[in-house]
Amino acid sequence: MLAGANGAGKTSLLRAIAGLLRADAGTVAFLGADAQARDPDEARSNDLHFVGHHDGLKTQRKAGEEFAFWADWLGGAAGNRADAIETYDLKPLLDLDVRVLSAGQRRRLALSRLKAAPRSLWLLDEPLAPLDTRWRAAMGVQMAHHLQGGGLILAAAHDPLPVPHRMVEVGA
Repeated sequence: MLAGANGAGKTSLLRAIAGLLRADAGTVAFLGADAQARDPDEARSNDLHFVGHHDGLKTQRKAGEEFAFWADWLGGAAGNRADAIETYDLKPLLDLDVRVLSAGQRRRLALSRLKAAPRSLWLLDEPLAPLDTRWRAAMGVQMAHHLQGGGLILAAAHDPLPVPHRMVEVGA
């Protein structure tokens, strides 16, 4: 877990790892299972999800259209899509415009990408911030399941994560 004051660089670090921001110094490298260096563009395209604190949703679309767009873009299989809709309780939201969803509902819609198109590395920026108690616990279950399956999570957060984690202070 990345911790630190507002403006310390937590989001910038996640964005640099995701390839959305060029680092001022240093490099981002990805290693394969055999500990050999992998092509960063390939690793970013196939092995990671970035869910920022801005949800990246188009407000003029229906939630179902937005879900389908992201699932298609990320190569989500039909079975994974159905699991994501069930896991994040999206069915009652799919016919609603994204703009009428609450912040927590929008976050669930954005986080559903993690299950719709599984990837090994989750880069999450304030993943729990708009979620209520029920959905924070449910996200904890999803995080634990991902970690138990060999996945990795790097999250920037002010609130403790609901899974065992190591804290790295940014900007200290």
